[in-house]
Amino acid sequence: MTQPHQAKQPVSAALAGPYGHPFHPILVTVPLGAWAAGLVFDIASHLVKEPEFLSRGAMWLIALGVIGALAAAMVGFLDLFAIPTGTRAFRVGLVHMTLNLLVTAAYLGNFLWRHAGGGPSGSVAPGPLALNAAAFAVLGVSGWLGGKLSYRYGVRVADEVTQSEGFTPAHTGSQGRTG
Repeated sequence: MTQPHQAKQPVSAALAGPYGHPFHPILVTVPLGAWAAGLVFDIASHLVKEPEFLSRGAMWLIALGVIGALAAAMVGFLDLFAIPTGTRAFRVGLVHMTLNLLVTAAYLGNFLWRHAGGGPSGSVAPGPLALNAAAFAVLGVSGWLGGKLSYRYGVRVADEVTQSEGFTPAHTGSQGRTG
């Protein structure tokens, strides 16, 4: 098996998703969405008269993101096992994983910081807000690396022969309609 083809196959289809349908990209939407919304809530907590509901919402969005990140990390780790060691793709995968683990640890720390002392009251304090923004920026770098793994190196992406099926005209009966 060639190295690029090996990186397209799941280590375990039941756990990481079948060929051409990896679970990792689906699962990362949970922490990305939760943490993006949490950052918006943090900023908005400084713009409204009664900000506590936004501060508490941000705290729980951060917690939801941590849980989602752990699920995404488990299947992402399986995808990393599919990449041959010693390759550029494997090195990018290690950096992607390391950054994501650091970001998840930062968000876990941020949740604990906010939750201490009965949780937030009023607008989000500058420290947790800055940590949220910094972690989200690092998450953006890691996401760019994840995109490089998929779109440049084709990790867990179906090969071009399989992809070409999507560009073959479909014929559905005598009316000449395509589906």
